[in-house]
Amino acid sequence: MVFDTISNYYERQVYHQIGAMLGSEFSNDPDFLADVACVTLNSLPPRYIRHHVDMAFYMTSQERGDMEETISRAILDAVDFVQTRKRQGDAALEG
Repeated sequence: MVFDTISNYYERQVYHQIGAMLGSEFSNDPDFLADVACVTLNSLPPRYIRHHVDMAFYMTSQERGDMEETISRAILDAVDFVQTRKRQGDAALEG
């Protein structure tokens, strides 16, 4: 289908950075990593593209660095959010 070539540029970037930032610490909790990915992606504006090479070609190194920093901050915020929700859920189960 013609629309199979469309994707959100942030998806690959977020998955890669989550792996780099959290992979070893949370490798035994794939549900946590998936939740962090969802929260992170929902906090970023979508950037739909057809070819990843096109996006990389047209971005300056400054734009790439800014995007990586934005993704890293969004991941850290998502980790805090997911951990807080998990603690609240655990407390509700105990109480």
